[in-house]
Amino acid sequence: MGKVAVGLAAGVAVAACAVATMLVGRRIRSRRKWGRVFGVLKDLEVSCETTVGRLRQVVDAMAVEMHAGLASDGGSKLKMLLTFVDKLPDGSEKGTYYALDLGGTNFRVLRVKLGGTRSSTLEHDVHQQDIPQNLMTGTSEVLFDFIASSVKEFVERETDDSKLSLDRRRELGFMFSFPVKQTSVSSGTLLKWTKGFAIEDMIGKEVAGCLEKAMTKKGLNMSVAALVNDSVGTLSLGHYHDTDTVAAVIIGTGTNACYLERTDAIIKSQGLLTASGGMVVNMEWGNFWSSHLPRTVYDTELDADSPNPNDQGFEKLISGMYLGDVVRRVIVRMSQESDIFEPISSKLYMPFILRTPLIAAMHKDDSPDLEEVGRILRENLEIPDVPLKVRKLIVKVCDVVTRRAARLAAAGIVGILKKIGRDGSGGITGGRSRSDHRMRRTVVAMEGGLYTEYTMFREYLHEALTEILGEDIAKHVVLIKVTEDGSAMGAALLAASHSSYPVDNVRLP
Repeated sequence: MGKVAVGLAAGVAVAACAVATMLVGRRIRSRRKWGRVFGVLKDLEVSCETTVGRLRQVVDAMAVEMHAGLASDGGSKLKMLLTFVDKLPDGSEKGTYYALDLGGTNFRVLRVKLGGTRSSTLEHDVHQQDIPQNLMTGTSEVLFDFIASSVKEFVERETDDSKLSLDRRRELGFMFSFPVKQTSVSSGTLLKWTKGFAIEDMIGKEVAGCLEKAMTKKGLNMSVAALVNDSVGTLSLGHYHDTDTVAAVIIGTGTNACYLERTDAIIKSQGLLTASGGMVVNMEWGNFWSSHLPRTVYDTELDADSPNPNDQGFEKLISGMYLGDVVRRVIVRMSQESDIFEPISSKLYMPFILRTPLIAAMHKDDSPDLEEVGRILRENLEIPDVPLKVRKLIVKVCDVVTRRAARLAAAGIVGILKKIGRDGSGGITGGRSRSDHRMRRTVVAMEGGLYTEYTMFREYLHEALTEILGEDIAKHVVLIKVTEDGSAMGAALLAASHSSYPVDNVRLP
């Protein structure tokens, strides 16, 4: 009996040792698994690092590239396009003006009524119209005839208090968000189509002329007083509300910026004259690039897979079109390093399935169990039952990618301020120190959903702006949010501010 008991005890001990060994093995494997996952996160954090020193290098690079782009065409990644807008609205405009916003699969017609004094709320009416798919690939005549008919119907619906005399020429700001070679404030030729348009006979044609011809055919007495893009429209509205506004930045699905430059600084157009001595320059800053920009392996892969590799590098780091997909690519890498998502959903491998509004929603989830994170992973990526530890990890990835984007955008803004001497240093060639340069109040108009709707992005941007400039200088810099229809209203305001000129006031020499 004693021998049996001893044998049984020995067997139990062996079994216990085996179980213990198995549990220890599992713990070791689990630690290794999470070690690999956290290694991916650590590498991401290091690659996305945006110290103040690095951001100031980006600031300097932006200012230098701006200078080079103003010196010669092709001299910089920044195109620094002349807009011929030399007079911005200041609140003294009076009358009824119109805007046409064409930049995608629909267009908007807008009417603004101005009373001659600055108003915090502009009285306006808007009509939106979808563009049939066949018109996007047809002929220019058919497209603009369709648009002109819609504009005419909008005008004919005017109420008595806003109706103009039938024989009076109405004036319109045309916000045309496609690549254009501008030749005056109200004219420019189309370089190429984007966003699904492919109307071959339009390439090289004068854009405003095509619209005016169609409106005349429809019996509508209306002329294009200003041909602009969305960033210029945003600057216009910002300047209307606050004449200290010197620049505008769009950070939404895409990104761009424009600012007011001295005409004598536009070296590539020597002899250019304007009544005001200044001109709005469209930077096309999405194409900015510098070796100082922090780039990860995920950015490199995204760029290689994009329709425009080695192009729009800055945009791919900071705009809403791409942030969600960078996060998705990091999650894919983590799932490849371990089994944190088992089974792996095929949707995780679909480019751009994780849109930036979704990462914004996950980023701001402050519930104890991160319920919103779990819901988005379940419903959008078909990844069920994600442990809380993994949810926290994903929120951290969203934070790292978003923080980098916001801080780089802030550096871009300070780069503009440095170029025009509004960063407290006196400008790129001013040669003055901070101590002997009196800082003026400086306003930047901001538009785009990434800035206006993504709270953490906006807070990180403001934080970086203060860090780069220093608190004493940053208190003089004000970022203002522009309303949803802001850029289109700005186009109408530009029609008003240029309506007093019988011909375009600014032309190439």
